[in-house]
Amino acid sequence: MTQLISCRVRQRQSVRPAADRMSNGVAAFELSEAAVSALLEEAELTPKPALVDRRGNGAHHDLDLDRLRRSARSLQDGFADMARAAAVEKSPLRLREQIGQIGRDMERRMLVATDGSNAHRGAIWALGLLVAAAAQRRPERSAPSIAVAAAALARLADKYAPRPLSNGERVRLKFGATGARGEAQAGFPHVIELGLPTLRAARDRGVPEDYARLDALMAIMARLGDTCLLHRGGVAALETAKTGAEAVLAVGGTSAPAGLKRLHRLHRELMALWASPGGSADLLGVTLFLDRLECSARSVNSQWESFHGNTALRV
Repeated sequence: MTQLISCRVRQRQSVRPAADRMSNGVAAFELSEAAVSALLEEAELTPKPALVDRRGNGAHHDLDLDRLRRSARSLQDGFADMARAAAVEKSPLRLREQIGQIGRDMERRMLVATDGSNAHRGAIWALGLLVAAAAQRRPERSAPSIAVAAAALARLADKYAPRPLSNGERVRLKFGATGARGEAQAGFPHVIELGLPTLRAARDRGVPEDYARLDALMAIMARLGDTCLLHRGGVAALETAKTGAEAVLAVGGTSAPAGLKRLHRLHRELMALWASPGGSADLLGVTLFLDRLECSARSVNSQWESFHGNTALRV
């Protein structure tokens, strides 16, 4: 398995000077790059249960790794536009309407890039809100603060949004699941309380980065009312995913031989149901995005303190 870059590695990499990072253009580029990188890293992560990865298409007829890559890269300019809008717009309601329109334009570009496949609609919603929130709060890059600001935007009504029900909305109404909208409006609890803590706890134990990310995915899957699973396979698929993910963690996580074996079993179980945990995958992307922002902020702070001779104060 490929070793991916951890937060600790990122902290040692060079970054732009703090003064440069405060210009709107640079901040917008950095945020859009972080969002797209998170989507690409989630897509490449292998092995994921019934999801597109380097092994194959998972439980999908219309998606593959190449389409996911094209989809993610097609969103770069849109995320940057959201960040620029958030950096200058003072009215939260007008900002919500602006990023809604930008998001709908991004969906159209995504569909062109993927030949009509809905690869990242949920991710556009979630990461778009977080990119805008981070652009508003550049001096404060903690994951909880960004999530709270994104939740405030998510709770505002966009009067220009079309009203037809998406698959996620139909599932939400049928099964009572909160869905992507409820997750964002609540401040991304499955990311803040499960994904990020699991990712970082695994790193602290010395778990290789890709296994740490798989453990974060398992933690999210074990608790999330994933509307993609409900849409594709109903309650049976959701319970299979939750039970299987919890079992992986219970035997030591994906880095343990028993955990990896249980992960492969979960893949077979979900493939038999032809059900893919796409909502959980989107939230893993959110987890990686927020993790990257916090790592970047720590690195800049460390460089600033070193420049001013204050590093010893934090040792």
